[in-house]
Amino acid sequence: MADEAVRYETRTVKCVRGMESRTAARWVQDGWEVVSQKQGRLQSELEIRRPVRKISRRALVIGGGVASVLVVVIVLGATGVFGSASSEKDNRADGIPTTATTASRTPTPSSASASPAETTADATVITAANTSQFAALLQLGEYCDSSIGAFAKDYGGRTVAFDGSILKMNNHDSYTTRYDILLGAGDFSTTKSRGPAFQFEDVNTTFDLHYVADVPDTIGEGTNIAVTAKVVAYNSNQCLLRLEPVQTAIR
Repeated sequence: MADEAVRYETRTVKCVRGMESRTAARWVQDGWEVVSQKQGRLQSELEIRRPVRKISRRALVIGGGVASVLVVVIVLGATGVFGSASSEKDNRADGIPTTATTASRTPTPSSASASPAETTADATVITAANTSQFAALLQLGEYCDSSIGAFAKDYGGRTVAFDGSILKMNNHDSYTTRYDILLGAGDFSTTKSRGPAFQFEDVNTTFDLHYVADVPDTIGEGTNIAVTAKVVAYNSNQCLLRLEPVQTAIR
């Protein structure tokens, strides 16, 4: 009998304009293919698809049998047929009932989770070395991840410092000397990116970046910089974490 037509699952992926090729490469590695691309002024959409894996009848029969066995085990466990002996053994481990041990363990100040304000003084510059939440953020492979918004909420108005690079520079509106600069974490690469999509919005490249050392003749896509900036806000629609430059150094 002739093979059935290939079935696909599809989805639409949003990305920051200028990051289309990197986003596409990441999905292609996972077996997807790009069907179409719609580009907006600040954000693009990629329509991607991949074949739906066929499941044989034999697999369905086996899966159904396993599911039936699991249902029986769950029912027996819920009615107490299984687990009474092991529960008694666990509760009497080392001669001490587990319930008593649990009741005696009360949270202490050292074991309680601390808020960002408790772990880092307001005057401290946030870095990957002193703030684990920021360290994890810089290693992200998805710049629309929900953890970015959570970080912006926790550390809004605080100063961060990291090694980054310029991914894209676009003129801000109709200005010729003011720019929206898209930044990534780590050294510049045309094949991979990590961390959030940071943005300096509406900045002049001569004065607003507050260079440490001499002002460079030119900067642009591919320039590696050391960034110190204030966290402004996260735009979840555009997946942009906006920063206000405090100081910039060419690396």
